[in-house]
Formats: sequence, C-alpha cells, structure tokens
Amino acid sequence: MRGTFERAKARVGVITVGHEPYWGQFPGLKEELEGYGREFEKMLRANDVDVVSGGFVDNVDKSFAASASLKAKDVDFLFCFLSTYVTSSSAATAILNLNVPTVLVALQPRKRLDYRNTTTYMQLANDNICSLPEIGGVLVRAGKPAAGMIVGTLHDDERAVRELRSWCQVANARRAFKHAKIGYLGHTYEGMYDMNSDPTAFTAAFGSHVQMLEMCDLAKLVGDVTSGETQEKIEEIKSVFTIADPFIDPVTRPIRPEDLEWSAKVAVGLDKLVAEYGLTGLAYYYRGRDNNEYERIGSNMVLGNSLLTGKGVPLAGEADLKTCAAMLIMDRLDAGGSFAELHPCDFVDDIVLVGHDGPHNIKIADGRPVIRGLEVFHGKAGSGIGVEFSIKSGPVTLLGISQTADGRFKMIATEGESIKGEIPQTGNTNTRCSFGVSVAEFIEKWCSAGPTHHFALGVGHVGAKIKNVAKVMGIELEIV
Repeated sequence: MRGTFERAKARVGVITVGHEPYWGQFPGLKEELEGYGREFEKMLRANDVDVVSGGFVDNVDKSFAASASLKAKDVDFLFCFLSTYVTSSSAATAILNLNVPTVLVALQPRKRLDYRNTTTYMQLANDNICSLPEIGGVLVRAGKPAAGMIVGTLHDDERAVRELRSWCQVANARRAFKHAKIGYLGHTYEGMYDMNSDPTAFTAAFGSHVQMLEMCDLAKLVGDVTSGETQEKIEEIKSVFTIADPFIDPVTRPIRPEDLEWSAKVAVGLDKLVAEYGLTGLAYYYRGRDNNEYERIGSNMVLGNSLLTGKGVPLAGEADLKTCAAMLIMDRLDAGGSFAELHPCDFVDDIVLVGHDGPHNIKIADGRPVIRGLEVFHGKAGSGIGVEFSIKSGPVTLLGISQTADGRFKMIATEGESIKGEIPQTGNTNTRCSFGVSVAEFIEKWCSAGPTHHFALGVGHVGAKIKNVAKVMGIELEIV
C-alpha cells in the first residue's frame, strides 16, 4: 500500500490533416508533411497523456474513418495538426463526428520563409495557419467551437511547448472525472449549508459517480489491518513528517506511541478503502460521540488523508464534495491542491493566513511537514495528530467550486503569492497569502463571488488552465 495510486491519464487522439489535390502537383510534399505530423506526435507523447493516432487525413472519407477509429478507442480529447492549407471538410468532419474537446494546432516548420528563394512548394510546406480561420469559423457555426488553438513553430518554440503541455494537463483534469468514483463518507458538518450537495447534480455536471460509504465500511478495513501493515505505515509517516514537541497552545500535546500507531492503522484502512472501491477522491466527515470507535477513526484520519492527497487521491474534510472536485482539478493541473479556508488576517503585513486542520497536500509543502499531538480538534470531537506546514513560497492559485441560485455549479478562482514568514504552531496548515490588493479588499471581492468557505490552494499561477478546464467541462467560472 506504500506505493503511489494510479492516476487515469487522458486518452488524447491526434490527426494530421493535409490536402489531397496537392500530391499530384508537388511530388514529395505529402511525405514531408506526414513527417511533420510524426514530429508533432512525438512532442505530444512527451507529455503525461496516452496518445492515440488517427493517422494522416487528406480527404473526407479518411476524416470519417479517423473519427470512427478514435471513437472506438474512447479518446476524450483531440489535437488536430494542420500540416498545410486544408479544406475545412477534411478537419471538421472528424472533429464534429468525434465530438470531444479539440485543440487546433498550426506549427510551421520554418520560423519564416526564405523570401528570395521561396517556391510554391516551400509555401505549402509552411502554410499551417492558412485554414485555421476557416476551420475555426466552421466549428463556431456548428455550435462546437474549438477548445483552443496553438500557433507557432514546430521547432525551438518554448511557448508552443508550454501551451501543448498546458492543454495536456487540462485534458488530464477533465479525464479525472470520467469513469470516476468520488466517495462520500458520513455526512456534512452540521450547520454548514454551503457544504450540502446533490449527488445527482454532481454526476450531471462532472460525469462522476458519487459512491455512498458508511463508517462501518472503513471501520471493518481498519479492524483488519495487521501489525506489519501498521509498522510499515509508521515508517512511511516518519520518512515524510517531522514529529514536533507541544507548543504554547494548551491544545497541543506530545505525540504518544499509541497515537502514532492508531493514526497509522487508520491510514492503512483508508488506503484499503480507496483500493476496494476504486475511489478517485473522497469527501468525508463523521461527528462521533463518547469516544466511540467511529469518533476515534474520524478524528485520526488527517495523517492518512494527507498522504493520500499527496499521491493524487484528494480527500476533502467536512464532507465537502465540491472542494474534493476542486482539489482533483488542481492536482491534475500539477498545482497540488490542499484543502483550505481563510484564517485570520495580518493587517500589518497585509496578508491573510490560508489553511485548515486537514487534510492537506504534502506534495506542495515548504520543506518537511510537521505533525503535532492535539488534545482537541476545534469544533470537532476527538483528539489525535494534526499536520502543520505552509505551502511553497511563490505564485499560488485558489480554486473554489460553489453553486448558483438555480443549482448550477460554478468555479471561482484567483491568483496570488505565498510569502515566507511565521505561522501559528497549532497543528494546522497555514500559508501567508497576498493577492495584489489590500487584504481587506481581496476578502471582500472573494466572498462577494459566492464561494463555499473551503477551496483548493495550489502552487503556481494556473488561472488560464482553470479557464480552459471550465470551458471544456461546461462549468461557469468567475475570476476574482
């Protein structure tokens, strides 16, 4: 159970489109353009996606055949490489029949023509953008506009490489919800109206099944954990976390051996729960009472949840299904995505502390995360071990998912900076964040957008990628 959990990669189709009437007029042109198509496929395969080639398409019949072949292979994204001028029928026929988000790619081999020696052949070999407006316009007219376009050169173009990588990450974010099961364990924290979700509406919006789970499902798995499995998990915990002494906060305490053993046992049970039900993510909360078994399990999930979240299986506390989705998106955009909310402001340094009592994404921690013993989890039953760290300094992005008055899901995002500095040593994550305006103005703007009080905190400025994810998933987005 110590290894990483498998992440579903996007299955992206690719076709290279040409124009059949040219071949008899310009011997060798077809072969040259096919070679450029293979070069683009090689660029595409350098990204973290599964690539399915639909081959070289230079007429309508081949376009129909390519779409049928790619559809049979369950591709969920398409890159259409325009090798020269092509009629829109050759490209749009495949795109419209396949009916998946499509990026039109026009990367010419030369940075510019050798003007004094240009031949018609040379121009046609570099005519990649010529049909871009034609195809783009036809797709708009058909009501299925291209998800995006990449224009540049086939060689030595860092911008084109970045754009291609970004679209592959967007494809992975979309794919993460396809055939996915998001676990829902327990119930939302009592009184948090913003946490309440309709699982059917979630399935309609994201295409994922919401797997209803009970605490007894987890309790049975925890009860079956062997001493050997527990010891192995303790070793993993010690390899990842620094064990901290109590702080001045009276709720902190030393971590006792039995605390670590129980948290490790619960962590193994969580690993088994994810494996048994094939979960892509999990939203969970269980109140418990009188120190019963379920309370002791529920209050000691933070360590295991943080380890899983760092491995690409996001877990969201207080049964926040919407933020679980936000964390999944941020993870697949390679931004991490830690469960977070707004904490107190520092009006002297003009920052706001952003964090939560768990779970967290340890993959984006600034250095080794710390674990502390806690007598109480404020507002929750039980005691156990808390995780404490700031995320890496530098650019950050917040992504929240809320719902509108008519029940539609809505993404809310903003970009800022994580700034090094002191944080409270209370067994919770906290990151000092600034957002380009006064902290008071930022909070007013963010809260006015209608978010839930939780969101996913990730590293890097990925607002443009989130915009593309929202576009291909058909979900409203507000940038704050």
